[in-house]
Amino acid sequence: MERERLTAKDFSPELLHIFDQYVHGDIDRRGFFDRASKVVVAPMTAAIALDMLAPKFAEAQQVARDDKRIRTEWVEIDSPKGYGKIKAYVAKPANATGKLPTILVIHENRGLNPHIEDIARRLAVDNFLAVAPDALTPLGGYPAEGEDKARELFPKLDQAKTREDFVAATNYARTRPDSTGKLGAVGFCYGGGIVNFLATRIPELAAGVPFYGGAPALEDVKNIKAAMLVQHGGNDKRLVDGWPAYEAALKAANVRHEGYIYPNAEHGFNNDTTPRYDAASAKLAWERTIAHFNKYLR
Repeated sequence: MERERLTAKDFSPELLHIFDQYVHGDIDRRGFFDRASKVVVAPMTAAIALDMLAPKFAEAQQVARDDKRIRTEWVEIDSPKGYGKIKAYVAKPANATGKLPTILVIHENRGLNPHIEDIARRLAVDNFLAVAPDALTPLGGYPAEGEDKARELFPKLDQAKTREDFVAATNYARTRPDSTGKLGAVGFCYGGGIVNFLATRIPELAAGVPFYGGAPALEDVKNIKAAMLVQHGGNDKRLVDGWPAYEAALKAANVRHEGYIYPNAEHGFNNDTTPRYDAASAKLAWERTIAHFNKYLR
């Protein structure tokens, strides 16, 4: 098998479940090896499986860092109620002459890795101003050592402070001089949960797109003013099982919303750096995402 062509179908459901536990920090690298060694079949080993499943950032990059269509910068945002400061990666069209609708891009539970930077650049190509904060800022930012180190660092964050950092980043993004003030947010996994949280907290948020993120506290759903587009992979049983209650709360609160469950897609199906990527589902989900932002932010 050529590695770049691997899909979730090339791995057993048991191995994918163990990898999900590893990704979410429920087990460490040794725990992955211990559990995976019981389900892989020779000549594959647990180490080979982890290498195959691990992100391949360079291979999946869609918009290069030096792409002439965009301009990027790093900014430092004041967050007095959080950790004091949070850094963010900002991308916008190179030829932008006026103000742009703005999208906050929120990473998974490993900080602002190269994939999420690429997502920000993709949004800039689609004529948005994208602001992608890095929750790992107080611990030195996304580490040069990569995903394993990021996964080790992330649980050390005080999530109450981190959430305030995201609130500060949201307000910064909305009030930048090159922003129209119309703000959306998109996030993945942990970041999807943060989008749901921000929707209950920031009344100025006009549109939210959580990809496979945990629902907010149901009693807070009544505070949502944003139009929500909720997207889950069909094989992501925990989140799929929780969607009906969230949807019922959205309906009860008369929140504009759409919800989609993509059949046979895994948690993380939009992330094209790993074999959990589902090309057809990701394409449709991203088309819906851009259409949602164009509808509610333009």
